[in-house]
Amino acid sequence: MNRKTVNIIIDGVRVRVPEGTTIMRAAKKAGVEIPHLCYLEGVNEISACKVCVVEIAGKSKLVTACNSPAEDGMVIYTNSPKARRVRRTNVQLLLSQHDCNCPTCAKSGSCKLQSLSNDLGILDVPYEKDIARAPWDKNFPLIRDSAKCVKCMRCVQVCDKMQNVHVWDTCNTGARTTVDVADNKSIAESDCVLCGQCIAYCPTGALSERNDLDKIYEALDNPGVVTVVQVAPAVRAAWGEALGLPREKSSEGHMVAALKKIGFDYVFDTSFSADLTIMEEAAELVQRLSGKEEHRWPMFTSCCPGWVDFVAARYPRYLTSLSTAKSPQQMFGAVAKSYFAAKTGISAEKICSIAVMPCVSKKREATKLMMDSAGAGRDVDIVITTREFIRLIRSMYIYPERLEPKPFDSPLGESAGAGVIFGVTGGVAEAALRTAYAIIEGKNPEKGSFAEVRGQEGRKEAQFKIGGKVLKVCSVNGLSNARKLLDDIEAGVNTYDFVEVMACPGGCVGGGGQPFSDDCDKSKARGDKLYALDEKREKHCSHENPEIIKLYEEYFGSPLGEKAQRLLHVKY
Repeated sequence: MNRKTVNIIIDGVRVRVPEGTTIMRAAKKAGVEIPHLCYLEGVNEISACKVCVVEIAGKSKLVTACNSPAEDGMVIYTNSPKARRVRRTNVQLLLSQHDCNCPTCAKSGSCKLQSLSNDLGILDVPYEKDIARAPWDKNFPLIRDSAKCVKCMRCVQVCDKMQNVHVWDTCNTGARTTVDVADNKSIAESDCVLCGQCIAYCPTGALSERNDLDKIYEALDNPGVVTVVQVAPAVRAAWGEALGLPREKSSEGHMVAALKKIGFDYVFDTSFSADLTIMEEAAELVQRLSGKEEHRWPMFTSCCPGWVDFVAARYPRYLTSLSTAKSPQQMFGAVAKSYFAAKTGISAEKICSIAVMPCVSKKREATKLMMDSAGAGRDVDIVITTREFIRLIRSMYIYPERLEPKPFDSPLGESAGAGVIFGVTGGVAEAALRTAYAIIEGKNPEKGSFAEVRGQEGRKEAQFKIGGKVLKVCSVNGLSNARKLLDDIEAGVNTYDFVEVMACPGGCVGGGGQPFSDDCDKSKARGDKLYALDEKREKHCSHENPEIIKLYEEYFGSPLGEKAQRLLHVKY
């Protein structure tokens, strides 16, 4: 049945849209840009900021475009004198309640309020300043600056709708209404899993990750410290965006060259330890399958700390279903301060282990009591996000496009395609299945054998025949989808053998520490970059990585062995 359509005119452009379409969406179809601040398509369409006001011919009152439906015959003016005047006033009122110290704001240059003010030519605010300030634990990985909050409600809606964690809520009433941690809790007392999606979609600098760059500078400036940095797969898919680099200049080689130029002594690839994670996780899956009745099913991946914290807080009965394999970040840290230290003759105590991650929850993961297995303090000393990495490059006036590409250092820098696709939803499951198949069948799978777990859908299901048995596999991204999955499993609606869960929509490529973007589909383009790298890799399976093979020959012996259990696994 064909849906009824309406005809409207927006700024002189005729457009036909389905009945019920908002003016904002209709304008987008017509190629007309309506300024907005709080609007986030499909997530936050509540006209909180009143910036998207437009004028409709024949009506005295302006309407907000984000939540007003287009009606047949409407003639809409998005930039009429009245609309411009009211929009400008509304932004000035927001600025009167906003700490406008832009030079010291983490979001300066990518702040939507800053852009709006510039676009509207606002050079002064004729209203009295009234800025709300509230205390915050500055040691927590997520920082909230109440003085920069514009009460747009994005954080509340993202946490509720996209992640279903419900950390944020409104408090007080009337003019005193503001946003804070729900249920009058402190952020540390809440169930925040540090996915960072609220930070990613906050239009101002009200939310940010804790800035750890001073720790980086201190390590770089200390001649007695050996800096060893690892870079996650998802970082290479996004780091060039905020720097405006063309694709050919935002390569792995240019990224390594930039890190070397900064002054890091050794630059390694977390994809290497992703391969290591697969060696342990795939071996664990095969071992569990051989004694299926002894374990609770399904076996869940454990490489995403946001997901692990979510299980611990909301579904602790499933902690024993998690793989005991540490995340690639933590495996790398343990190997760097044990195998690498012994191989190079560098004292483990002198190594400062640094991770560049697309994620905010990795900051907390590195500090957990279980993550100091190498015996030289924390296995990972400092974690910075992709955004902090970009700020680090800029602070040193480095222009990556002018640098000659460099390879990752050895012996922890080589990776198979399987390790690279860890950064995209479905990638961990696919990588693990490639090696599990080889363990059981004694040969590598055909290329693309497990591609059914790929895709941006919230939940993907597939069945694969391995060793004469049918393996039921599922991959999930976004905690809202994870909650539905766990509820379905508990209700007996679905049963699986192996489940991959990533807390962030699209996987790590859509992580809360990636460059800011209101494009909810950005993760697909980033994921495609990682699949392209997988295609280019000479080896596609983790067990084919020659540096991984050498690591087991020289140090670990075999997956799940005594030394591997001590350094690479953790009990929940």
